[in-house]
Parts: sequence; structure tokens; C-alpha cells
Amino acid sequence: MQDAFVGRQPIFDQHKSVYAYELLFRNGSSTSANVVDGNQASTQVILNTLTEFGLDSIVGKHRAFINLTRELLVDDLIQMLPQKRVVLEILEDVTVDKELVDAVRELSQQGYIIALDDFVYSDDWQPLVEIADIIKLDVMAMADNEIAQQVKFLRGFDTLLLAEKVETMEHFNFLKTLKFDYYQGYFLSKPSIIEGKRTPTNKLSILQLLAKLACAETPHSEIESLITQDVTLSYKILRYINAACFALPRKIASINEAIIYLGLSNIRRFASMMAMTGFNDQPHEILLTSLIRARMCELLAEATGQQNTDTYFTLGLFSSLDIMLLMPMVKLVDELPLGEDLTQALLDKDGQLSEALRCVLAYERQQWQVVKFTGLSGQEISNIYLQAVQWGNEAGTTIRS
Repeated sequence: MQDAFVGRQPIFDQHKSVYAYELLFRNGSSTSANVVDGNQASTQVILNTLTEFGLDSIVGKHRAFINLTRELLVDDLIQMLPQKRVVLEILEDVTVDKELVDAVRELSQQGYIIALDDFVYSDDWQPLVEIADIIKLDVMAMADNEIAQQVKFLRGFDTLLLAEKVETMEHFNFLKTLKFDYYQGYFLSKPSIIEGKRTPTNKLSILQLLAKLACAETPHSEIESLITQDVTLSYKILRYINAACFALPRKIASINEAIIYLGLSNIRRFASMMAMTGFNDQPHEILLTSLIRARMCELLAEATGQQNTDTYFTLGLFSSLDIMLLMPMVKLVDELPLGEDLTQALLDKDGQLSEALRCVLAYERQQWQVVKFTGLSGQEISNIYLQAVQWGNEAGTTIRS
């Protein structure tokens, strides 16, 4: 079981009451961040907070300041965060252009509080200053007269001011004369480290989710609800659909929109693949094998005019579960709400679904004498296998990224 960490530093109001906590990336018990990749750090803070500890357990009734990179802001993925509980903190090194300003304005209109971090005014930043609710000044990086000038200038905007990196009592007393709205720094409170154990994946829950998604009768609303309950799954689906290859005229920002655009069949399949990554204690090659089997089963069904191609895909995807979980397949299918045909095929009993999986396994094992599927020639099966391998490699790379 891996450790999970989040750094937390309080932000105080003028009465020295806690207004919020800034959540900080930590990859161990050290109080320094050691950040290498900003996107990864911000995402890890969000995931640890929401999925490992819970927002309430870290900040209680207060708000959480979360540092965000340009990519996360522009990609709209941050909208999975609760508007009434977080402050979106824009880092000082972002490139300010129309795309970013438009994205931040939309987030503000949706009800998010916007903060600018380590702020130093320049004309490029004025559009964001006009949107921002809170501006943070690094008071340790400026002389007292420079701080006073910045405060006087920024009072002309409809924004609150936060003094960060307040290190001494003398400095704190001086800043109070400038009537900052909020204060943060080592003088008031050093960052603390919230440490816990990363919750292991509940593999049975994932299997039950996969089975629900594979059921053609599962309603649209239930699929959306199942996906949105998993932050990582939601993130990857939105990242997937907003990839350049789709060339969409605008960003897809909700799971509901993603389902409508991709269709239930594709979203069910992709969500199933995403959920399979929960088995992260197994070699990637096992997942890759499942993906290739899934696609080959589906292509065999398509080539012979079968109607239930989703079921064929699910059959291939589930065919390695016994290896992943080190459990007999007969026990696994008892735990899953699968259809009778799918259950029988996974148990290698006769039926058209079984013929597809037997063909795939025979090709995989190079047992050429038993590679067959009714209505297809050996060459056609060979071409389908090559297509499945290519697709599986591409899908596997997408899932891991």
C-alpha cells in the first residue's frame, strides 16, 4: 500500500481566524515540494484530496486553495471540483492570452473563486486582475514601499488582497497597517503534512462497474452517475474526448456531453478500459492482452454481421480477469451481474460467443489448426488480428498517459 501526502498551510483573515487552507504538493514527509511537473503535481494534490483523504477531512468547513497550471485551466477538467469549496489559484508563470482569459472568465461565471498567485502587475495581467477575486502578493520579495504601491494600485480593482510569505512579527504588523484582507506565512503557521495510506483499488467494485457498463439495458443517467463518481475515470474520459484527433469545435466539459458525443457504445467501452487500469499491481502486458482480445472479438463479430458487438468486446476484455485477480473464473462470474451468454463464454461453454474467444486464444497461442470462425477465411482472421494488435497498442498508450 503506497503512502499519500498533501501539504496544508492555513490562510488567516484580519482577525487571525482561519479563512482557508492552501493545499500543497508533497511526495513524502519533507516540507519541501520537490515539484518536477506542475500538471502532475496539481493533479496529484486534487486526487489525493478528493479520493484518498476527502476534502472535509483536510480543510473541514473551510475553502481549499489549489494551484493550477495553464493546461488544467484551459482544458476545463478542473470543473470536477466543487465550486463552493475551492479557490482556483493561477500560478504566476502561466502565459496570459485570450484562451486563458476566456477559460478563467467562464470558471468565474460558474461560481469559482479565482486567485492570482505571487502577483506582480503588468499590462498582460490586467484582464485576469479584472476577473480575480483574490490577489496574492509575495511580500517577502518586495520592499515595504513597493508593497504599499502595489496595494494602493490594486485597491482600484474589485478584489481582495492576500499577503503571502509573512515571516516575522514586525512584517505582519506593517502589513496590517496596509489592511490586507488575508495573511499567510511561516510567522502565522508553517505548512503541515497530511499523510495517509493510498486506498487500494476495490477490484470487486471495479468489476461490478464494468459489468454495469457492459449491460445494454443500463440507462444513460446511471452510466453518467457511475462515471462521475470516479474522479480519475472522469478526467481520462474528458482528456480522451478532447484530444486533438477529434478536432472538436469546442471543448467537451462534462461527462454528459461526452456520452452524447461518443454514444453509449463507445463511452461504455472506453470507461471499461479506463476502469481496468485499476489493476495497477499487474504488469501492463496483461492489460494489453485483454485489450487486443477485446478488439479482436469485436472485429470478428462485426465482420460476420453480429448485432451485439459490445458483448463480444466485453468478453475479450474480461477474459484475463482470472489472471489479474488470481481467482478461478467460475468464482468471478458468480460475483458479476453478467448475461447468460457472456457467462457461458467466459466459462468456455458452447455458443457463438465462445467460438469467438476460442478463435482469439488459438491465434494468440499460434494453434493454427484450430484458428477458425464461422464465415471467415484464415486470411481474414489474420487481418483482424493485426488490426486488433494495432488498436490495442494505441489504446494501451492512451490509458497509461
